[in-house]
Amino acid sequence: MTAKRIDGKAKAEQLAEAIKAQTAVLLKDHGIRPGLAVVIIGEDPASQIYVRNKKRRAEACGFHSVQHTLDENVSQADVLGLIDELNNDDAIHGILVQLPLPDHLDEQTITQSILPSKDVDGFHFVNIGKLTAGHTQDAFVPCTPAGCILMIEDELGPDFSGKNAVIIGRSNIVGKPMASLLMQRNATITVTHSRTSDLPSVVRNADIVVAAVGRPDMVKADWIKPGAVVIDVGINRVEKTIDGETKSRLTGDVDYDDVCRVASAVTPVPGGVGPMTITMLMSNTLRSARLSAGLPG
Repeated sequence: MTAKRIDGKAKAEQLAEAIKAQTAVLLKDHGIRPGLAVVIIGEDPASQIYVRNKKRRAEACGFHSVQHTLDENVSQADVLGLIDELNNDDAIHGILVQLPLPDHLDEQTITQSILPSKDVDGFHFVNIGKLTAGHTQDAFVPCTPAGCILMIEDELGPDFSGKNAVIIGRSNIVGKPMASLLMQRNATITVTHSRTSDLPSVVRNADIVVAAVGRPDMVKADWIKPGAVVIDVGINRVEKTIDGETKSRLTGDVDYDDVCRVASAVTPVPGGVGPMTITMLMSNTLRSARLSAGLPG
C-alpha cells in the first residue's frame, strides 16, 4: 500500500478563495471588511516567518491587516494596554498574539485579556469551554485542530462513527481541542502523552492518528494500523551532516516515507497542516466579522 499524500497546501488555497469571495460580499452588502491584528514581540526568526505568512494571507483574502511589532523587553502592562485598544477597535475583528512570548511575560494573562469574540486563535477559556461543551456556533475553534478535522473529513466523511482515534500529545493548543472535535463526530478517542505505557501498541489500534508532540520522525510504520489516516502536526528542524556539510530540513513527528507503506493517507511536512492552520485563522476572522454584524457565522 502506498498512502495518499494529503495536500494541505492545495486545500488551504481552495478555502482561501472561498474566504476571499465571502469577504467581498460582506464588504459590498454590509460595508464590513474583516480586520485582523497580529501582535509580535521580539525578533524570533520563526515567529517572524509565521507572522509574515499570516499577514500575506490576510491581505490576499481582502482583510484589513494590522501588525504591531513590540520590543522584546516590552512591559506586560504595555502589552495589555495595546490589547485593550484592539479590543475596543471596531475595525478589528480578530486579535492574535504570536507565541512563544519572552520569559518575563505571562502567556495566560495576555491571551485571556483578548475578548472571546475577537479570540480567533481559540485560546480563551470561554471559547475552550464552548468547544468542550459542543456549542461552537458563536465560538472559535483553535486553528490547527480545525484544519486537521477538515482534512480527515475529506478522507472519511463527516461522521467518524465506529472509528478509533488516537491523539499523541495533550496540549491545550492541539491535543485537547482535537479530542473534542473528534468526539463531536462520534469517534472513540484515546489521548496519549509522555506517561502512556507502550505507546506504539495504543497507536496501532487507531483508524485516525494525530501526532502532535514535537519529536522528529517518532511515529513509524509498525505503529500504524493498515489503512489508517495519519495527520502529522509536528514541525521540527533537524540537521544532518553529509560530506562535512551540515544541512537542515523540516520534518514532522511521523516518519513519512515509512508510514506511507501502511497508511491510507498521510499529511506531509511541510505542506500539510501548516497552510491549513493559517487559512483557518482567516476563516475565524471572517466569522468574527460576520458575527459582529449579527450575521450567521
